[in-house]
Order: sequence, then structure tokens, then C-alpha cells
Amino acid sequence: MNQHIIFSDEVLVNGYKTALTLSTDGILRWHDTNNVLHSLSIEEQFLGVSNAGQHVIVKSFVKEDGFCFGSCLVRKTFVFEPFSPHSLRILFDNIQSYIHSLGRPKRLFIFVNPFGGKKSASKVFANDVRPILEDANIEYTLQETKYQLHAKEVSHTLDLTNYDGIICVSGDGILVEVVNGLLEREDWQAALKMPIGVIPAGTGNGMIKSLLDSVGQPCTAAYAMLAAVRGHKRSLDVATIWQGETRFFSVLMLAWGLIADIDIESEKYRWMGSARMDIYGLQRALKLRKYNGCISFVPAPGFEDVGEPISLGVVESMEPLKAPQHSYQGPKVDFPSSCWRKLNGPFIGVWLQNVPWGSETAKAAPNAKFDDGYLDLILMRECPKLALLSLMSEMSNGNYVRSPHVLYIKVSHVDVSASHMLNYMWKGVCEYTHFVLFDD
Repeated sequence: MNQHIIFSDEVLVNGYKTALTLSTDGILRWHDTNNVLHSLSIEEQFLGVSNAGQHVIVKSFVKEDGFCFGSCLVRKTFVFEPFSPHSLRILFDNIQSYIHSLGRPKRLFIFVNPFGGKKSASKVFANDVRPILEDANIEYTLQETKYQLHAKEVSHTLDLTNYDGIICVSGDGILVEVVNGLLEREDWQAALKMPIGVIPAGTGNGMIKSLLDSVGQPCTAAYAMLAAVRGHKRSLDVATIWQGETRFFSVLMLAWGLIADIDIESEKYRWMGSARMDIYGLQRALKLRKYNGCISFVPAPGFEDVGEPISLGVVESMEPLKAPQHSYQGPKVDFPSSCWRKLNGPFIGVWLQNVPWGSETAKAAPNAKFDDGYLDLILMRECPKLALLSLMSEMSNGNYVRSPHVLYIKVSHVDVSASHMLNYMWKGVCEYTHFVLFDD
């Protein structure tokens, strides 16, 4: 498609004279003193624009080869100096108009979890988040979380009309709190439309790793912030979980057995960041436990022959409790009419994944989709220790699911009943709810 030129004039660019053009596709083009053509995409590379005196100042993110094993995103400032006030006004107005047409966020509410991972979130915000917000001319309200479930409490009462999105500078825990706080509001239908972004600053960072990896980008604060500034969105499934009389919502993963033990019991090594998972995982693999229980599920198409069928009487007893009226009720499910099947333990580990990556280093569910309406169920049965260590080494690329010791299926409903130390039971139902995330 031919693009029309909407601005063309001679200007000074960072001090040298050249012809500058702006086309209708939002591309600025000019030549440097060596007659090399340069270009900047407003949609892909611009953070913000301002004018001061006779200058149009563009703040941008550009890729440069550096010390980061490939192309790095680098903040750069370009100064354009037209030779007349009229030319300056046309250039600035056209750039500003194009940015506004992209629907980018102008006001954000930002959670920073200073306790997550290596307690680096405050530093990540200061070094990687705040400068980009300022370059992009985005207003923001900052809230440091002070205790567990603080983000959930704030999200539950936050005046959403004041913001275009919520950003979590943290690991996955704050994201889960925010989702639960929003879905327990009386105006949950409006809250579903509030975009949420994640900046990796925790132990796991599985959600932002999944988002960025899906478009071939590295999991860094810079790329995550660029996704948020651009304002692109992606829909996300939400699983409704009942555990006894408690109901909550999951967007990343649920685990029982090996992975859950590693996550919970390695808390004492939190100062190590994500490395705590690998180190404690090795310890737990060498002292392997088995978990007795039964996994009941409604399979997705293509997995109807997995497991054994369940009698109607057993299915009728699975009906979850009613949810509070003034909040998201969860999906409407006719439990008795669903085709339930079951698998009996013992198991080594049970995972339910909503997105491919459980953490930055563990591709737990390589076939998971963000919005297919299903959860990916991964079961690991009895496995020799050496084989288990080999499997764990292949979690970084997802190849472990090919092992004969691993069963990988997709499900829409799950019921886990287990006995290990304490009685443990929960029911999960996944639904495509149109919850949205900032996505590149």
C-alpha cells in the first residue's frame, strides 16, 4: 500500500541539516551526514514527544547490539529542529495526533512489591519503569505493597475510572492478587476490561515470560514496559477454583505434589531469587515423595479416551458451593451433564497451567494457550530418580512432556481429591473471560 507524505521539510536532526519526512504509516525518515537513511516508527519505537522552543523532542526505544547477547532495547532521544514555527507546529501536531490514534494508556496505577524475589522491585521501578513512564508522558499512581493480599484489597476498592491500566512490578503473586481483587468487585464486568501489565521483578515471572516469549522477545523489564506503553492487549482465561468453602481465581498455574513442595518449601531461600527453585528442586528430587489421590476431569476434544469414566452419582457430588452474589460468579457449568473421567494416583506431581511458562526457566505447558478456554493438565507418575533429574533439566524447553512418565492433556474442569499430611481438595473450572493483559 502506498503511503502518503504528510510532512516534508528540511530540519536539523541532532545538529545536522537533512530532509525529514513523515508518512501516513507513522514512519519518520531522514539521512545522516554520511547519507545513511534512518527511520523511526511511531507505533513501534516512540515513547513520547514534546516540544521546547524550536525543537521537537522524541523519546524512543530502539534496538542496538550490545552486551546482552543480541539486540537490546536502548532509550534514545532525537531532537528535530525545523526552520520555521509553522513547520515545527505541523511536525509536532502530526506526531502527537498519530500517538493519540494508537489508544495508548495515559494514566496507570502501579503496584511495586518490594519483598518479592531478590527484593529488587523498587530498584527495577526506579531504573527501568519510571524513566519510561516519564518519556512516554504517562501519569501514574504508585503503591508499594506492604503485606500479603494488600494488592487484592487495593484493587477491590480502586476507582478504575481514573486509570487506563494497572501495572504490577513484581512476580506473578501480585498479578494474581489484582485479578482476584477485580473479580470480587460488584462492578466486576467493568473491571474485566481493565488491562493489566507485569514487569518482571519477582521469583517466577511466568506470565510475562509467556507473553514476551510468544512474540519472540526476551523477558526483561524494558520489553515488558514497551508492551505496556504501546497499550496492545491480549485476552486471558481465568480459572475459578473452589477449595472447601473458599473460592479464588487463578490465571497462571496450580500445583500439587513436587512443584508445589518446591515452591512452598524453598521460601527460606527467597534471597536467591529464581535460583532457589532449581536448587531446592534438586534436593526434593533426591528425597522424592509420592502423593495419593484421584484426579477427576472433563477432557478437551481429542482427550476423551484418557482415564476411566465416572458414574453420575459421583459427579453430582462435585457441584461447587454458590459464590457470593455481588462478584464474578464463575462460569455456568452443568457438572452432571459433563463427561467426567478420572485417573488414580499415586502421583509425583500434578500441574494445571493456564499459560506456557510457570516461571522464567520452566516451560511447564508448551501447548498452553492464553484464551482457548482450557487448562493444561500435566501428571507425573512414578519415575526413577535419575529419569526425574533428566526430566527436570528439560523443563527449560518443555521437552519433558514427551517422557513416558508424563501425561499431558487439556481439560475444562478438574477435581482434585488427595490425602497427604492434610486433607486437600479443590475443584477448578476454566473459562475464557476476556480478561486482558498488556501484550506486545
